[in-house]
Order: sequence, then structure tokens, then C-alpha cells
Amino acid sequence: MLEGLSAKLQNAFAKLRGKVTLKEEDVDAAMREIRLALLEADVNFKVVREFVAQVREKAIGADVLKNLNAPQMVVKIVHEELVKLLGGEPVKMKFSSHPPTIIMMVGLQGTGKTTTCGKLATWLKSERKKPLLVATDVYRPAAVDQLKRVGEQANVPVFEMGTNVSPVEIAKQAVNHARQRGLDVVIIDTAGRLHIDEQMMREAAAIKAAVQPHETLLVVDAMTGQDAVNAATEFHNAVGVDGIILTKLDGDARGGAILSVRQVTGKPVKFVGIGEKLDALEPFYPDRMAGRILGMGDMLTLIEKAEAAIEEERAAALEKKLRHGEFDLEDFLEQIQQLKKMGPLEHLIGMIPGMSRLTGGAPLQVDEKAMARVEAMIKSMTPEERRNPDILNGSRKRRIARGSGTTPQDLNRLLSQFREMRKMIKQLGSGKMPKGFDLGGFFR
Repeated sequence: MLEGLSAKLQNAFAKLRGKVTLKEEDVDAAMREIRLALLEADVNFKVVREFVAQVREKAIGADVLKNLNAPQMVVKIVHEELVKLLGGEPVKMKFSSHPPTIIMMVGLQGTGKTTTCGKLATWLKSERKKPLLVATDVYRPAAVDQLKRVGEQANVPVFEMGTNVSPVEIAKQAVNHARQRGLDVVIIDTAGRLHIDEQMMREAAAIKAAVQPHETLLVVDAMTGQDAVNAATEFHNAVGVDGIILTKLDGDARGGAILSVRQVTGKPVKFVGIGEKLDALEPFYPDRMAGRILGMGDMLTLIEKAEAAIEEERAAALEKKLRHGEFDLEDFLEQIQQLKKMGPLEHLIGMIPGMSRLTGGAPLQVDEKAMARVEAMIKSMTPEERRNPDILNGSRKRRIARGSGTTPQDLNRLLSQFREMRKMIKQLGSGKMPKGFDLGGFFR
């Protein structure tokens, strides 16, 4: 995610790190590289110009240039300005004090709007809300069926009246339906089109006037760069939006949309989509995103994901085992399964501060098939073998390899890496500083 931009910015900072103090020409050289990196990332030209001017003005201040930690201070200034560019403080969802809260979703076809409705419903359920999905796209073939499938996957009810009723009437009836059944959030999936046209805008405005949504959220595809920003501007001018959801951010190496959209439209990014699964929607925090872009990681999001995935009692039991150095393959299998709940492993490792510098700014490549092979090998063992892998002799290894569709060499590699990890855990438990260990080695 945004790895191209992140790598270029870190390269610009790397040229400053070797210097004890900075001269004005050092700052200017870094600013040229940052400007180029942002323009290549498809960031709006005016946004780039203002951003670089702000950073330069602060970076050439006397207090910075005379400071012995001037290079670090320049990075700090860039981070602060990135946070401002991304919106400063996070803007939370507005919930009505008199339910149901009505959320209207708008956007073009192909942005992932219908799937995002399901993702938002899934997130709302995690916030102890009871959402209702509403199908008002009566034009696109199978649009209603698609939303019903999404609703089934999210275990969320879907309100629909077929394709022969006006979208305005469907929306009004859905709000009454939710009120009667005690559902506290209504998510209206409106029709999208391949391009912005007058009919779509008129219909969206009519639905908005009829149900008075508390939130009108625009869904845009982060990978389309400035096209996403242009679409956001047109939608806001025609319909009025309260916030933006950027989808497909996990596939966006450039970052042009996320760095431009708030500044150009004046509207906050409220959520980002970072995967295909229904739980792959995150509330947007400008400071955390700035940290990810600059390779500083995002430990707060990582901790939140872990808290959501790991049950408290199991975590306490595992902590006790780790303290006594009793971690076995049964525990390791459980941790793999917990990790899978948290999302793709390369995204999680990318949230660890400093990890991007170890990989030169490039994303860590993790083979999901390798993770599946590790799971298969451990599942092919008996409970006794998982608890005590030292009993694995040649015949046992051949049996496990056959059962898991792997080779004895694959199993030997897993056991060797597991022993290294267990040794590291024992060192941590004894208070010693372990040598570096590459967790990703299991899954490549």
C-alpha cells in the first residue's frame, strides 16, 4: 500500500541522515526530490506546490538548521504537514440520537460501492449497531441480487422492492421498515453509472431530499488517482457529500487520491478499504496514514486489529506459556489462524515501525500459499507431535509430508525455523536481547 511513494520519500530522507547539520541547499535538494515523488504519485499539482512550500518554510528556519538533529527535524516537519494534508484530526461517523441513522452511499460503477456497503455494515456490527442494507439500484442488471449476496455474507438484512419501484420510494419505505424493527442504521446503496451524468445526480439529490440522510458518503477508487479526486469534486458540487470512502487502497502504490482528495474537496476521508474481505474496512486516521507513508509504521491500528482478533482468555494463556518458554506447534498453529483474522500478513508487518527500512521501502512479499502449507503440515501431525516435535523421526516426517501435500524438506525447514523462534521466545522470557528473527521466513 503506497509503497512506491513511501520508498521515494524515504530515499529523499536517506540523503539527509548522514549530515550533522543542514544547509539551505540541502533542504532545497530534498524538497526537489519530495516534489518529484509527489507529482509521480499523481498528487494534484496545486496540492504539491503548497505542501512543499509549507515544508520548506519550516525546514529552513534558524532553529532547524542550527539543530544537531536537523535531518530528523525535517522528517518530523514532513510528517506534521502530511497529517495536515490528510485532514488533521480524524472525522468520526455521525449517529442520530433518534435512530435510525441514515447513511446514503453514492459513487460511480466499478468503485466497489455495493461491496463497501457490506463492509460498512460489518464495521457497524463491530460497533454494536444493527444495520439494514437497502437496494435502490433498479437499473444495473443483478444489482439487487449482488447486494443480497453481500448481506448474506455479512449476516445483515437487506431491504428491496424489486426493480419496478422508484428508488425514492424504496428508500422511504426502508427507513420506515428499519424504524419498526428496531434497526438503528440504514445504509442506502444508490445506483452508480460508468460516468457522471445529470440523471444520476438528480436521482441522488431526490433520495437525499426524501430521507434526509445523516451521512452522505462518496465511494471512490484510490487506484484511479486524480480521476477519483475529480469525481469527488463533481459529486460534492452536485449532491453534497459529508465524507469519502477510498476503496482499493491496498492496491494503490502511488497515493495521489488519498493525498489530494481532502485538500481539493474540503471533505474528510472517513474510511479506507484495504482488501476484498468484508472486514477489510478501516476508519481513517490521518496521523496513522502519514506514519505508514513515511515508513514509521502504524502500531495503533496493529494493536486494534490484534485486540479484535484475539480472545482475552486465550491471550492470557499464551502469555503464561511464553513466559515459561512452553510455546509449541499447537500454539503456533493457533497464532497463524489468529493472524489470518487480522488481514494479509504483509500489511500487518508493514505496520511495524522501521520494517520498511529493513526492506528498502519495498513491500514484504508474503506467499499466502506458503502459509497454507505451514498450516497443512502442522494439521497433519498428531497432538503429541505438535506438543513435542523432537519425536519426529524419518517415517513420521514422510507421513506428515504425504498428508499435507508437501515434502520432508519443507517440513525440516519449518521445524528449523520453529526451533529458532522458540529459542528467541526463551531469550525474551529470560530478559536477554535476542538476535533478529524473520517471521516472514515461514511464509515465503
